[in-house]
Amino acid sequence: MKKKSHFLIRLAIGLGLSAAICLVILGAVYFAWSLTFDLKDVGKIPERSWVYDMDGKVYSRLFGENRILIEADKVSPLFKKALLAREDSRFFQHHGIDPVGILRALLRDVARLGVREGGSTITQQLARNSFSLGGRDLSRKILEAFVACRIESTYSKNQILGFYTNRIYFGSGLYGLETAAQAYFGKSSADLNVSEAALLAGLIRSPNRYSPFTNLQGALDQRNEVLDRMVELKMIPASEAETAKQASVRIAGRRTSTPQENYAMDALYRELQGLVSQDDIDGGGLRIYTSLDQDLQRTAEQAVDSWLTQVESKPDYKHPKKSDFTDQSRAAEEQTVYLQGDVVAIDNRTGAIRALVGGRDYRDSKYNRALQAYRQVGSTFKPFVYAAAYARGMMPGTGIEDAPLRNGELPAAPNWHPNNSDRENHGVLPARNGLIFSRNTMTIRVGELATLDRVITIGQSVGFARSIPHVPATYLGAFESDLKDVTAAYSVFAAQGQRKEPYLVERIDDADGNIIYQAHPGRKQAISPAVAWMIAQTLRGVIERGTAASVKTLGLTRYAAGKTGTTDDYKDAWFVGFTNSLTCGVWVGFDHPQTIQEHGYGATLALPIWVRVMEKASRQKYPDGPFPAPEPLVRVRLCSVSNRLATDACNAAGTSYEIMLPQSIVPSQTCPVHEREEIGSSTDRRDDRNDFSSRFFRSLRHLFGG
Repeated sequence: MKKKSHFLIRLAIGLGLSAAICLVILGAVYFAWSLTFDLKDVGKIPERSWVYDMDGKVYSRLFGENRILIEADKVSPLFKKALLAREDSRFFQHHGIDPVGILRALLRDVARLGVREGGSTITQQLARNSFSLGGRDLSRKILEAFVACRIESTYSKNQILGFYTNRIYFGSGLYGLETAAQAYFGKSSADLNVSEAALLAGLIRSPNRYSPFTNLQGALDQRNEVLDRMVELKMIPASEAETAKQASVRIAGRRTSTPQENYAMDALYRELQGLVSQDDIDGGGLRIYTSLDQDLQRTAEQAVDSWLTQVESKPDYKHPKKSDFTDQSRAAEEQTVYLQGDVVAIDNRTGAIRALVGGRDYRDSKYNRALQAYRQVGSTFKPFVYAAAYARGMMPGTGIEDAPLRNGELPAAPNWHPNNSDRENHGVLPARNGLIFSRNTMTIRVGELATLDRVITIGQSVGFARSIPHVPATYLGAFESDLKDVTAAYSVFAAQGQRKEPYLVERIDDADGNIIYQAHPGRKQAISPAVAWMIAQTLRGVIERGTAASVKTLGLTRYAAGKTGTTDDYKDAWFVGFTNSLTCGVWVGFDHPQTIQEHGYGATLALPIWVRVMEKASRQKYPDGPFPAPEPLVRVRLCSVSNRLATDACNAAGTSYEIMLPQSIVPSQTCPVHEREEIGSSTDRRDDRNDFSSRFFRSLRHLFGG
């Protein structure tokens, strides 16, 4: 009997030792497994990247987990009490795991033949929220406990509470205490009262089920349970809990969250992908400082949609209207059937994009027309034709024929005879009038004087388009570009000929505050300062008395210049204009090109949007005034035929005029055309004048080397 008893004792001891050895080995395995997790990741909490405007104010956030981080020492004391009462009352006594709680949970799970109750401490919950530890089984619980112990040995209790508070999910797409407090109560977490703190703590176990947005009564029931537990633990007196239960809870109305989807954010994301890695973008936590002017952006968005809605409301409007489309018919179509428009505004001083609107409604169409739509530019290219001619010696007062093109006049296109949009022709006019009144025949002749090669070179130098065809139709803008490039090209005229690369991102900081990108936009001298100033002065005439003179009735009070653009059959309407500090481009048309309306000129459809944007632009941020000359100006008298200093013979021939010019381009020679002409009888002079229009262009060709 004794032998049998001794055997059983030895067997029990052996089994106990074997079990202990197995437990030690098992513990060693799980401990080693826990060492594979980098505890630095506990503090690396995913957060949406913040996007700031030019003034450092929050503009938006990139997609990702909707979370606003707060520092550990700024977590609401009331919420800490409510949290501990709900989730882990012995938090400050244990070292990562609570044996009593785990044993209680294990016994209940065994009784139910499944894992139904976790019994996890806050530190264990933090471990599984920070790392991928596996499914809901015993193995995960053991690993979770080991990782929790490591977390406790690495971080302070206050840090652990801070990490947990920032990581936890509160339902309705809200992560972290600060995000939940702002969304549910419209206040910072630091301002929570005890009722609100208890309600948020009550959401943690089943956040979607008890979200106050969808189940307010359920959320209040959970709040009351937390308040009762706080009384039980002597965290608050019973009277305070009763008062909190009776307090009315004001839930904030569902608001559009800070993260927004629009065309400016679409453009920002495109630019961002070329500046930092996709991992950095996906990881979140970036601070992205943009060039956007939040107020101007809002103004531009409203101006596009409100004006085009007015256009659609006219009795003779024949196309589908935006208002015809219901929410059900809206989809992520790339293009729409209703009238569209876009706006780009660029700061001439830096190249910074201050506003970018790629369409009327981002919900209807993600197609960013400001960047993706290549449309025929029409007359918006004409200023660069004149810039090439000015650079070659033509002056604003040079006489240019407005007559129809003659057969064979253009060697590269002898049978091409485009006329002016008004179907009218005049005699010899000052070159500047060809631009101010957008005369096609004059522009073609100016282009021929400049030469097509030089016109294309200037167009490419200012970045007007990615490709400019080598055909005479280029003079009239018979090619395509996008609004951003066209607007950036125009900014050259107000920037003394300097082309600054347009950009949206000023600076990017990582989650630790380190600068990982700083904008240094490229710039180059695209055209001479003197030529840029002369074009700006000429385009000032477009607004004062030319194709955009209607700005006066539209309400423009700024000193500005610009150019209208209209393509064949009124399919595209443009206006691009500038002040000293800001250039704004506007395009209106259909995604599938078609006639917008009869006489749908740029001045009719695009100019009103431009005026609204420019008038709303802050005068403090974007001052205006006369365009400063790049060098001293000299008043001279020139001959409109030779572009040289006028002589008495020029005066007698009626070809002299006065003009203020930058001193560097003032001619040093007198007119060679008239210097040997003798003043004859009045009949002779009359005959000369009758013959003038037929011989002056030959003189110009000779002087220009044509």
